[in-house]
Amino acid sequence: MNARSTLRRVVLSIAASLSFGANAAAPPPLEADRLPTDPDRPNVLWIYVEDTSPWMGCYGDTNVETPNIDALAARGVRFDRAYMPAPVCSPTRSAVITSMYQTSIGAHEHYSSIPDFRGKPIPTWDPNYLGVRTIPEILRLAGYYTFNEGKFHYNFVFDPDALYDHHDHDMGFKGAIDGSDWSGVPDARPFFGQIQLLGGKRAQSPRVTDPEDVPIPPYYPDHPVYRERIAFHYDTIAALDAIVGDIVDALRRDGLEDNTVIVFFSDHGMELPRHKQFLYEGGLRVPLIIAGPTIPQGVVRDDLVNGIDLGATTLRLAGVNLPPHMQGRDLFGEEISPDLTVCARDRCDYTIDRIRAVVTRKYKYIRNFMTDRPYLQPQYRDGTNFMRTLKQLAADDQLTPAQRRFVSDRRPAEELYDLEADPHELNNLAASPDPTIQRELAAMRDRLANWIIETNDLGRFPESDQALQAVLEVWGDKAVNPEYERARQFRSQPTDAFVSPKDAE
Repeated sequence: MNARSTLRRVVLSIAASLSFGANAAAPPPLEADRLPTDPDRPNVLWIYVEDTSPWMGCYGDTNVETPNIDALAARGVRFDRAYMPAPVCSPTRSAVITSMYQTSIGAHEHYSSIPDFRGKPIPTWDPNYLGVRTIPEILRLAGYYTFNEGKFHYNFVFDPDALYDHHDHDMGFKGAIDGSDWSGVPDARPFFGQIQLLGGKRAQSPRVTDPEDVPIPPYYPDHPVYRERIAFHYDTIAALDAIVGDIVDALRRDGLEDNTVIVFFSDHGMELPRHKQFLYEGGLRVPLIIAGPTIPQGVVRDDLVNGIDLGATTLRLAGVNLPPHMQGRDLFGEEISPDLTVCARDRCDYTIDRIRAVVTRKYKYIRNFMTDRPYLQPQYRDGTNFMRTLKQLAADDQLTPAQRRFVSDRRPAEELYDLEADPHELNNLAASPDPTIQRELAAMRDRLANWIIETNDLGRFPESDQALQAVLEVWGDKAVNPEYERARQFRSQPTDAFVSPKDAE
C-alpha cells in the first residue's frame, strides 16, 4: 500500500494489539504538539448529515436543485470518491471522531458499548474503553472551543463534557443564537463544531420531486413504492440544501465565513436495501465537500478517500500534528493518492454479519465471511413497505435476475466488480476464468489479508457473551442468529457477573 509507510503500519499493528482492546488504559497526557500557526487559526465546522447519498447538482444529478451545496463545492474541493468506513451510523461515527478504523478500536459492532438504549438501562452492557484521544479532545487541548449539536452514537465509553465545551443532543442547526452552535464561543478562540443534520432521515420534507421522473437503479424493481422512496430521498436533499444555506448565511452574518473551513459529508448512503448497511457503492459512497480559507476553489478530486481521513485533515487544518497511532491521513498533505481504501460491516442492530470491502480505482472486492446467511436476514427494516414489496415481488417471481440475487438464501464468499464498466455492481467477476480477473482477485485477497493484520481487525473475533446479552436486552426475540442461543444461556447467570454502568464509571 502506498497510502501509509510500512514502518507506520508495523508501529500501528503493535500499538493496536497492545492498546485498542476493550480494557485499554486511558491515553497518556498529550504533549504540546500544535504546529506554529498564525494567531487567527481557522474554525472548522463539520456539517454532518445522516443517511444521504450524493444525489446533488454538483455531483451531476439534475433531479433536484441544490444551489447552496453546489455553491459550497464551487468555492472548495468536491471529492468524487469519498467512502465511509462503515455503511451504518455508529461504527462510522466512532471511526470518524477518532480518525481510526472502527475495527481497530473495538467500535465496529453497531450500537455497542452503550449503558442504555432509548432511555432503557442495559445492565449487561459491555464497555469499550479507548486507548486513544478523540479529535475534539485533541483540539480542546490545542485551544479550540468544541461543540456538537445532535447525536453522538460512539461505540466506546466517553464523557461528552470531556469532548465538547457545549453539546445538545437535539439534531439540527439552532441558528447560532442563545449559546447554540458557535454563538457560545468565547472571543478570540477558534472553534471546532459538529452540526448534525437529519438528511435522509428527515421524516417530512416538502414534496419537490415527481416519483414518475426519478431514475430507478437496475437492482431495484420499477415499482411505485420504490419510485416514491427514491423521490422522497431527493426531497430530503432539497430540504438539506436549504439548511446548508442557512448555516452559511449565519456564518456570514457573524463575520466568520472567511475564517471557517466547512466540511460537508454524510455518515453513509440512503436507507434502501443494498445501500445502507451494505458495502456496495450506495451504502458507502457519500458526498464530501471541503471549503474555506487555504482550500483550493472549484477543484474536483477523484482520489480514494475514507471517512477516517476527516479527523486527520481537521487536525492539520488547525495546525496540530497527527498522533503516531492515527490511521487517517491529511487530505491536503503530500500523500494524497492512495491505491485503495477498505470498508467494513459487522453486526447492525441485532443482525450479526461480517463483510469487508477493498476498493481500488477500478475494482471493488467484497468478502462475505458468513455465506450461510442471506443478504436480507432479519433486520430492522423488515416492516417497511419497500422491504415487504421486494419480498412479495420475489415470491411472485416478478424480479429480474439482478434484483433477485439480493433476496436469495445464500451469498458468495467473494464478489469482484469492475466499477468502471459496471458501476451498479451487477456482474460478479469472482468466478470468471479470465486470467487477468483471477490475478486481480488474488491481489485483492492479499490486500484484505494484509489490512486485517496490519490494522488489527477485531472483527475476526466474535462478540463477547456479555455484549450479545446486551443486544438481547434491547431487541429480545428479534435477535435470531445462532450466536444468540449462547447468549441466552449466558443470560441465566447471576447478575453480579455483569458489569453495571455504575461500576464502569
